[in-house]
Amino acid sequence: MRTFVLLPFAGVFAFFVPLVSQAQSASFQIAQHGHAVGTASFQFTPGPQGVSSTSIVHVAMQGLDYSLSKTERLSSAHQLRHVQLSATVNGSAVTVAGAPNSGQIVLKISANGRITTTPLAAHDGAVFLPDFDPGALETLLTLAAAQNNRGLWVIVPKNAGSIAPVQLATYADQQGTFNGKPIAVHHLVATISGASTDLFSGPDNQLLQAELPQQGFALVRKGFVLKPPAKPIAPAE
Repeated sequence: MRTFVLLPFAGVFAFFVPLVSQAQSASFQIAQHGHAVGTASFQFTPGPQGVSSTSIVHVAMQGLDYSLSKTERLSSAHQLRHVQLSATVNGSAVTVAGAPNSGQIVLKISANGRITTTPLAAHDGAVFLPDFDPGALETLLTLAAAQNNRGLWVIVPKNAGSIAPVQLATYADQQGTFNGKPIAVHHLVATISGASTDLFSGPDNQLLQAELPQQGFALVRKGFVLKPPAKPIAPAE
């Protein structure tokens, strides 16, 4: 089964990101080497028991027909309480459920006719990170600020599931426009398991763009234009 995992995030990240106090949503275009291949969106809805999070992703391109729907329950501090994911990858169905349990995070993954249950080390700063999920990146940015960039992890629902530490590095600010108006843009580089992603976020550290140089993918918030654009990524030979 071919999957593309959005592996972001080395360094210091100290921008302030407020916890969600009102409903938030955003839509993104997914491109590879500058060609549109799909869409993604997220919504956060706060409530008395914490935050409800949903993400939807669709990608259609040569070699990959991918759809994802994810729902999460997060604490008011954006810590994972429960996640449910349904996806199809090139016609094959995948479902994932996960939640903290007795000091662990237990993933139950159903794919290719097999069910795998995997216990992972529990961390308060763990983010469930499926392929091309902008909501997961938004949650990660929020936790990074709240925890002073410490104790950050991502749960990757690939194969039997795994968890890996996250590092963030900040670079010089850039400029862009959002819905035609100038906007200051923070530039971060994220590293997980040796793979890095360029992240561009707004003044409130909302995700504006993510660049995956190893695979040539970009995730761009609708209405956002980076100026100058990120360096074009040459197609792999």
